[in-house]
Amino acid sequence: MTDDDVRAAARRMYAAFNRRDHAATAEIFTADFYSHPLGKAGPESVAQAWRRFHEAFPEVRVVVEDMIVEGDRASVRTSVHGVPGQLPTMLEIFRVRDGRIAELWGLSSLRRES
Repeated sequence: MTDDDVRAAARRMYAAFNRRDHAATAEIFTADFYSHPLGKAGPESVAQAWRRFHEAFPEVRVVVEDMIVEGDRASVRTSVHGVPGQLPTMLEIFRVRDGRIAELWGLSSLRRES
C-alpha cells in the first residue's frame, strides 16, 4: 500500500460525509473497523454517527486543511463548516488496511450543548 492509497481512503471518507452518502461507509471502512472516539465497531456505527450529525447540522461540511501520511496511517486536520456559531477543528488519525479505514482516533473542538 502506498501513501497515495492511504491518502485516497481518507479523502473518500470526507467526500462521502460531505455528500451525505451514509451507505458508502460499507465500502470505506473495514468490516472490523473500530472508532476509538465512538467506542464502537463496524461501518454501520459510522453511518449512524454521520446521520445524527447531519440531522443536527444540515449544512455541515468538512474541509481537509492538512494531511500527513506515513506508512499505513494518515493524520488529518479538518475544519467543520455549517455549525452555527462555531468553526470547529478536528484532528483524526486513521489506520488503513487494504485500501479501507480500519481504525480511527480523533479529537474535536466542537462545543456540544449539555
